[in-house]
Amino acid sequence: MNSLPELLTRKEVLNLVGFSRTTLFEMEKAGNFPKARKLHPNGRSVRYVASEVQQWISNISVQ
Repeated sequence: MNSLPELLTRKEVLNLVGFSRTTLFEMEKAGNFPKARKLHPNGRSVRYVASEVQQWISNISVQ
């Protein structure tokens, strides 16, 4: 059985990467950071897939 991916809140992501909320939004919009996923189509709550964020951090560390 496949396990579900770990999801991170926006606050957790901001703590991991050290960006401001505005910078995070701008990077997402430009396609330079993994997109947040809405938890409900009509809701405002979003989460980030932890493995995507970790991969992004790894890619930045290599460059």
